[in-house]
Amino acid sequence: MVVEGRRVLLVKRGKPPLLGRWVVPGGTVELGESLEEALVREVREETALDVRPVRFLAAFERIVRNDGEVRYHFVILDYLCERVSGEVAAGSDALDARFVTPEDLEQYALPPKALEVVLDGLLAAGVDLPDPLPRAGPAE
Repeated sequence: MVVEGRRVLLVKRGKPPLLGRWVVPGGTVELGESLEEALVREVREETALDVRPVRFLAAFERIVRNDGEVRYHFVILDYLCERVSGEVAAGSDALDARFVTPEDLEQYALPPKALEVVLDGLLAAGVDLPDPLPRAGPAE
């Protein structure tokens, strides 16, 4: 997750799962790639930004089932990152990309876990959160 000042970087997904939903940038690790190399590559591919991981934030699983059958099983690792260079532009897997303030998060209807991760990341970056906290959008 990229935090700059009081803003967090979000992308609108261009592929399933969560097609058309706003989330933090991310993706899969390629064979032989370190976690941090994958993070830097995925953020660049989705947003045109070069970033540097600052610290690890959280790990969680996301399992999506359809009629009892597992469609997706992801292990998600979130890092707090800072921008090194570049200007925000939607890339290969994103329909849109932008920095958003905590006060505007609710209008992006982030899935509950994505909103939780964003709020935790903003706090870790020393950003004061609004009261009341933004509400999440639907889970799927």
